[in-house]
This record gives sequence, C-alpha cells and structure tokens, in this order.
Amino acid sequence: MQLTIPDPALVLLIGPSGAGKSTFARRHFASTEIVSSDAARALLADDPADQGASAEAFALLALIVNGRLRRQLMTVLDATNLQAASRRRFRRLAERHRVRTAAIAFAFEPHIYLAHNTLRESRTVEDEVVADQAARMPAALAALQAEGYAALYVLRSPAEADSVAIERTRRSSESPARGQRR
Repeated sequence: MQLTIPDPALVLLIGPSGAGKSTFARRHFASTEIVSSDAARALLADDPADQGASAEAFALLALIVNGRLRRQLMTVLDATNLQAASRRRFRRLAERHRVRTAAIAFAFEPHIYLAHNTLRESRTVEDEVVADQAARMPAALAALQAEGYAALYVLRSPAEADSVAIERTRRSSESPARGQRR
C-alpha cells in the first residue's frame, strides 16, 4: 500500500499504545524527523512511561514541532494523538507555518494493541490504559474525516501497516530545503 505524504508536512500518527506507531515511524522517517512523546518523557524523567512528566513533555514537543515546521521540515509526531483538541493544536501550529498536515491512523482490533503492548522491549503500558485508549479510538476515527488533512490514511491491520511504502510529494514550486531528503 502506498501512502502519498506532502513534503514538508506535519504527520500525526494516531493510535493507542501498542499500535506500532514508533516502529512505523522509524521504518519510514529519519530519526531527526520523529518527535516522540515517549522520548520527551525519557529526556525529562529518565523514564518514557512517567506520566507525571507528560505536561512538560508535550510542552517540549510543541517547542520542537514549532521549530521544525518554521524551518519547513518534515515532522512526524509520534504520540497517541487520540484527543481532538491536541490534534487541532498541532494542526494550527502547522497552518501558522504554512505546512500541510497528514494523519496516519492505526485502527486495529483492541486485542492487537494489548498483544503488541506486551511484546514491547522498551516499556509496556498498563492494560487498563491501553484498553481505555482503544475504546477512544473509534471517536478519534470518526472525527478525522472532518478535520481537514492534506492526506489521511487509516491502516486496518498490522499487516497493512507493514506493507506501506511512503511517497513524498512536494509542490511543484518548492525545492528541497538544504539537507532535506527527497
């Protein structure tokens, strides 16, 4: 399956813990393009699971995302992104810098998130938290269509996510920024 993503773009990865968002991001994007809530919590608290560091982690994410978008760089936000208000905040930030926003949702059966969560090497999230996130996923999916993305993709299975190839497209009047991948 080929996904066509504008370049530059803010790419929101959307799905519960255990969806494979981080693995997907590492497979398809440069490490400098990925802005991760887990990585921000790890930087702040030496623990990517420390939810007590989340407010500061998301402030840090916003700062990094803003800086990258101001420079017209591909920016992939690796977080659950299940709350419409959070997605709206980041979309507005992209709009301010005239960068398009794409969304890739990981809409799997709830048991898949739980199973993947138990296999995670770096950390696992409590089953109750993953179940709550999975329960919120249908509402997030329902809202995505109306949110106005330049590209919106819903992956329905891990196999579909694994089969993805990403094509980056630039507006014809744009040229790549210095050091930016094509």
